[in-house]
Amino acid sequence: MKGHQIILGSVAGREGAALISDGVLQDLILDTDTPRPGTIYRAKATRPVKGQGGMFFDTPEGSAFLRGAKGLAPGDMRLVQVSGYAEPGKAIPITDRILFKSRYAIATPDAPGINISRSIRDEEVRVALRATADAYEADLGTCGLIVRSAAADADLDAVAEDIEHILGIACAVVQDAGSDIEKLIEGPGPQELAWRDWPDAHPDEGDLAPHLSTAGQAQYALQGGGSLWVENTRAFVAVDVNTGTDTSPAAGLKANIAAARDLPRVLRLKGLGGQIVVDFAPMPKKDRRALETALRTAFKADTVETSLLGWTVLGHFELTRKRARAPLSEVL
Repeated sequence: MKGHQIILGSVAGREGAALISDGVLQDLILDTDTPRPGTIYRAKATRPVKGQGGMFFDTPEGSAFLRGAKGLAPGDMRLVQVSGYAEPGKAIPITDRILFKSRYAIATPDAPGINISRSIRDEEVRVALRATADAYEADLGTCGLIVRSAAADADLDAVAEDIEHILGIACAVVQDAGSDIEKLIEGPGPQELAWRDWPDAHPDEGDLAPHLSTAGQAQYALQGGGSLWVENTRAFVAVDVNTGTDTSPAAGLKANIAAARDLPRVLRLKGLGGQIVVDFAPMPKKDRRALETALRTAFKADTVETSLLGWTVLGHFELTRKRARAPLSEVL
């Protein structure tokens, strides 16, 4: 099937959503039992971590950890937002740089200014969107506003309605006068994320089980006959690239470039982040630059923050990736 298709459903009582593009599963999100990223708390600072510049907080859903905490003392109250999924046995990761995201706009408290997504290049569209956003300048206060790339093809009335909605939520939370530990906003679930972040498509109710099987497999076939193996260990995510039956001199480079292009999708499906080590298929060192270019291009288009660190002495490639999803194996 050509084009985008969104499937909404549930697995074992968990809400889920799957994105399929041109017949290929691109993303799969399942709800978890842990706090959702995007959840906002009024939390209390409890214990600093010397040498790391961090602070532990008490929240209604357990202990949380804020990196780079400055000017905070135990007992201080602060609005914080869940920034990712915690590893088993660790505190909830949080940030004090709160964002309120919707389909067409992002409200940014304490970061004033109106900005249009740089990926919108059509000048007429940028001018029209800027005029739409400027109409709400008086309502911003200390908030800023970012018009997202999805607004480029949207009706201006829909964009205006979305801006008004998200600014209303942001103002209500920021101006909240409470003083106790409290959950103020629940983070978006899988189906809300699908509406907010995925390409415009008509969602369908359907069976997610076949897509769950695809995402959960350890081996993924690559274009050209190679294969990609992904295993999550306690220490890091191990990725192995094989050339398959191709024995030509360029087999290694071809399989590696195919793996580089598909790696962001596979990590997304499996919900994997943290430290990742890739054992690429054997190839001449002179081909590394072409492979690095393919990796940068692939991860630049991905929505999850990833840092490409480079080659080890053993010839493996290392990268780190934000834990934006819970590992699929843990969810189930």
